[in-house]
Amino acid sequence: MVRVKRGKTARKRRKSLLKHTKGFRWGRKSKYRAAKEALLHAWTNMFRDRKKKKRVFRQLWQTQINAASRSHGIAYNKFIHGLKQNKIELDRKILADFAKNHPKIFEKIIEKVKS
Repeated sequence: MVRVKRGKTARKRRKSLLKHTKGFRWGRKSKYRAAKEALLHAWTNMFRDRKKKKRVFRQLWQTQINAASRSHGIAYNKFIHGLKQNKIELDRKILADFAKNHPKIFEKIIEKVKS
């Protein structure tokens, strides 16, 4: 059987993996075995936290809407229920932005919900 020399191929594989660990601390940026282990964890966390980010932002928007709506005398759950009854289809991201940056528009929405 013919001997296969893996020098170029192996080096290319290792270099491409080490390229992903740029900025990691200690030996995990330069030592192949440590880098490989670090990337297994890093990519797992990266995938998970892309999903988690959406949950965290939704919680933030809900908190901002709740604070703004309570200052106008209506609780968050009553406000959301009123929006659905009046067929106002604004998502929480937009509502939170209105509450924070455009309080007059948010106040008009609350008046519509209360009536």
